[in-house]
Amino acid sequence: MKIVIINGPNLNLLGIREPEKYGFRSFEDYLAELRARFEGCELEYYQSNVEGEIINKLHEVGFSADGIVLNAGGYTHTSVAIADAVAAISAPVVEVHITNIYAREEERRVSLLSKACVGVISGFGLESYRLAVEFLVGNEELGMRNGELGMGNEELGMRNGELGMRNEECFDFNLFSVLKD
Repeated sequence: MKIVIINGPNLNLLGIREPEKYGFRSFEDYLAELRARFEGCELEYYQSNVEGEIINKLHEVGFSADGIVLNAGGYTHTSVAIADAVAAISAPVVEVHITNIYAREEERRVSLLSKACVGVISGFGLESYRLAVEFLVGNEELGMRNGELGMGNEELGMRNGELGMRNEECFDFNLFSVLKD
């Protein structure tokens, strides 16, 4: 199984930038731990501070990867183009955030990406990535593609990764609640 982790702007500074919010570990250190934990899974990593490069990477891997873990950083709240790229690809995408975006500044509480993703994991530090990978690995046998969660979207009554509800109806819904149940 191949999962691609894509990090957006400023995430190359993890461990240095605002460690009280984002922690003291670099992502590269954490990635080594993830790869050890998921030995049978190919974890590819990509980081860019440039919106167009993130879109190009989504296009490049979005039809061949078994899943994508995406932390678009500040682009989460501003990029219609990245949201469109996520909606255009066939690989399921889990949106992740290190901090709880719903407990942050008003402008960070809105995600333009969520609607196109199968779920959102927010606020669990770097462990948000592990939870996303666990979800994608755990749903491989369900034949999950395009946000199907093992069945056709029509059977779930869902469109665009809604998981049976509209994002505005369940503002703080996140994938962790799916993993818990």
